[in-house]
Amino acid sequence: MYLCHLPDLIIYNHFMTYILRLFTLLVVFPLLNFQCQNPAGGGSNEYPQRPISFLVPWAAGGMTDLSSRALSAVLQKHIGQPVNVINRTGGGGVIGHLALSQARPDGYTIGAVTVEITMMHNMGLTDLTYQDFTPLSLIIDNAASITVRSDAPYENLQDLLDAIKANPGNLKASGTARGAIWDLARIGFLNAAGLQDSDMPWVPSQGAAPALQELIAGGVDVVTASMSEVDALRQAGEVKTLAVMADERLAKFPEVPTLMELGIEWQSSGWVSVCAPKDLPEEVRDRLEFAIKTTMEDPEFVDALTTAGSNIHYLPGKALEDFMQQQDEKNSQAMEMAGLKQNVE
Repeated sequence: MYLCHLPDLIIYNHFMTYILRLFTLLVVFPLLNFQCQNPAGGGSNEYPQRPISFLVPWAAGGMTDLSSRALSAVLQKHIGQPVNVINRTGGGGVIGHLALSQARPDGYTIGAVTVEITMMHNMGLTDLTYQDFTPLSLIIDNAASITVRSDAPYENLQDLLDAIKANPGNLKASGTARGAIWDLARIGFLNAAGLQDSDMPWVPSQGAAPALQELIAGGVDVVTASMSEVDALRQAGEVKTLAVMADERLAKFPEVPTLMELGIEWQSSGWVSVCAPKDLPEEVRDRLEFAIKTTMEDPEFVDALTTAGSNIHYLPGKALEDFMQQQDEKNSQAMEMAGLKQNVE
């Protein structure tokens, strides 16, 4: 007698299976999704919940890019989310810095703020200053160098100075944008050596990497950039460094003399910090500062930048803000002496 009801039973089972699947799609899945986005215990406020963008205002391959990528690669291990580097170049560093300052202050966009933030507003390029950011930590502070092609006829710095004096304006230098730190390093070096800015003109570039490419190609004759930026080409035998603009010889490059010991009283360095947009929430700032500190103590990060020849300099929060203020005042005075400062409020 039960066999006659078998088709009805099959239809009933199919119907109940359909209802169960429909219930799962319409009720269970949305509920699970809501719980994932709003876990018990207020997890929706935990930071971070998604990948972080790291903006770099200079071209790939330069000091800022190298240090930013090294930091980002290790930071994602300690922050628990991917940290994606994005190069936003152009405008002599203005575009990338502006993009960072205008990002939402939620911790999902951080980036490199470089020494040029103390210069661009003095040149009238932008109204941006260090006060438009939330300072998180200094990363590196690297002295400038004076580098030429390996086949250049200069065995030492004095040979280069003699060539500049013999044909003022003939040799050209590069390293970054006009009025940025490596340009200021060139101007200070020339002035300290008794020469004029015009005796070795500047060719602007979007960073040290493209400037070094121009050096190898013969487009320029000298690059003033950090040792970390030129070291790979030095090891490859493509370039040679005549001097470094530091108070004393660098531990990683003890064979390179300083300007000071050659009788030229001038020192200049470029630094890179990591910042967030202004008005970052305190709890997000604390989380980032802790993760960055842990990152900068990580052997993986230390080895990467030490191998690259960079001088790691951890300086967090308020200490970094004070450092930026001092640098702003110092570079403002230097640019005024060099005739680069515009009359801007």
